[in-house]
Amino acid sequence: QVQLMESGGGLVQPGGSLRLSCAASRSIFSINTMGWYRQAPGKQRELVAVITVGGSTVYADSVKGRFTISRGNAKNPLNLQMNSLKPEDTAVYYCNVVTGPINYWGQGTQVTVSS
Repeated sequence: QVQLMESGGGLVQPGGSLRLSCAASRSIFSINTMGWYRQAPGKQRELVAVITVGGSTVYADSVKGRFTISRGNAKNPLNLQMNSLKPEDTAVYYCNVVTGPINYWGQGTQVTVSS
């Protein structure tokens, strides 16, 4: 069983930047897709960005041009660079890795954008 752990969240002022990372308890192989999702209070979890094994990326319209998803290595497979942060980006951010039939989720890291 693989466990994912997000890091890099915190409190930042509007216009600031954060970089989220996703670490795995052991190397993950045969990855199909990886992604970042977020859930704000009182809202459903939503897609932020996804990257496929081939390197194709998909972003939510609300983060296009501001966020960049990237792959790392087998133990730290995923990153999210977040620039020009807005208060509406405030949420718990979750890392997701899909390998075949298995869907792994981290426990989330809080991102708060506030002055």
